[in-house]
Amino acid sequence: MAGMFSTKGKYALRAMADLATHDGWVSLGDVSKRQNISRKYLEQVISLMHKAGYVESLRGKGGGYRLTRKPEEYTLGQILRAAEGSLAPVACLDCTNDEICPIIETCPTVAVWRDLGKVMANYLDSKTLADILNTHNGELAGVTDWHPKGSRSGKTGRRRHVSNADC
Repeated sequence: MAGMFSTKGKYALRAMADLATHDGWVSLGDVSKRQNISRKYLEQVISLMHKAGYVESLRGKGGGYRLTRKPEEYTLGQILRAAEGSLAPVACLDCTNDEICPIIETCPTVAVWRDLGKVMANYLDSKTLADILNTHNGELAGVTDWHPKGSRSGKTGRRRHVSNADC
């Protein structure tokens, strides 16, 4: 299930966090450079944030984008929903499309996916943009040790950095 969120969602969180760390109007060019995101793609992502009312824009010299609220007033769930459209872990539970799974009433796995979606949504709705800004070594406060392939050592409670090489 690698890649549950698209680059739009990941970049939306990064762009919003970048805007939150700067006072006043911030140019997309500056955000693009700092976050290593193509400006063209960043424009699409920021457009979604603007449409949701999460950022405002000012044209012209000295203009750019800024948050419309304080960082602690945005949940990560809100930002990801604005970027992704849904937090559903599987397409058959995605309420943003008009298709209803023909076997949803009899599917033996739907409860697992529904429960996963609830847990994920509750977690993302409990964390704010301010929490991202208050990270220590790239980890959100309160996040336990986790590895995408499960525990390899059997030890718990220890934090460790997970790199792409670990996956």
